[in-house]
Amino acid sequence: MSGHGAQACHLVFLRCDGDRAIGCVVLHVLDETCTGTFILDQNVIDAIRHCLRNYSTLELRVSAYYDDGGLSGGTLERPALQRLLTDIDRHKVDLIVVYKVDRLTRSLADFAKIVEVFDAHGVSFVSVTQQFNTTTSMGRLTLNMLLSVAQFEREVTGERIRDKIAASKKKGMWMGGPPPLGYDVEDKKLVVNATEAKIVGKLFQLYLELGNVRSLMHEAEHQGIVTKRRQSGDRTTGGKPFTRGNLYQLLHNPLYAGKIPHKGKTYPGQHQAIIDPETWKAVQQLLSQNASTRQSSQNIKGIGAKPAGTYPCTA
Repeated sequence: MSGHGAQACHLVFLRCDGDRAIGCVVLHVLDETCTGTFILDQNVIDAIRHCLRNYSTLELRVSAYYDDGGLSGGTLERPALQRLLTDIDRHKVDLIVVYKVDRLTRSLADFAKIVEVFDAHGVSFVSVTQQFNTTTSMGRLTLNMLLSVAQFEREVTGERIRDKIAASKKKGMWMGGPPPLGYDVEDKKLVVNATEAKIVGKLFQLYLELGNVRSLMHEAEHQGIVTKRRQSGDRTTGGKPFTRGNLYQLLHNPLYAGKIPHKGKTYPGQHQAIIDPETWKAVQQLLSQNASTRQSSQNIKGIGAKPAGTYPCTA
């Protein structure tokens, strides 16, 4: 069992067993002091009794834990939720009790799919804090309204996050992710790695001298130039010979010119450039020229090709 702070139990599924309900806590548990038994308060009992109608007292014996802590309720691709749906399919579940409906899903469309599964297997659904259940038409209407609000809040939050990222990038701020060859991250900012920066500068100069990425790839391999090595615990990644794709990505990366890219535009970055403006411009012009040459060559080859299904007349 894992703790997530002082939170109420968010999702429980129940299986009838005489005058008791045997169930599993799903998604979150109360805290690390939780034991294997939960005594529910009267409001919860009333909500459950509305569906099962058989309990004078109700105690849940926890037979297993399902924890999707840290995963967004905006997706159904959550391990514990998928196991729950599997148990429903195997007829192991009679009633699902949630602390709050958006703990199960925040998407109205996703919940509609889940409700279809519930109905197909005779599973009832109760939200403890929102006092409704899916056994009545009014309960379903209330549920749809609550889910619509939850989905709206999720979308608004997403828009705010996207707006914040866009505003930060327009200010030239690094917004995270693995730093490219030539840079490290310190205090959430890009700083030049002097040793790697020399390699980046050499690759740009070699490209101008050799004239194409294929030759650059072979020369880089000949000189033992490899991709950025990254350390994560005991695991090391990178440090491999450059592919053509790697090199195209490197040569097109505006970070090296001191710029921050965002949606097809670039903004002056708060980090130090590795490539001077003249070299950057020359490389971009050569890349564009080579791309145009390749396209023209492909078009010329296509002119002489006969359309499929055409044959010379032999009459």
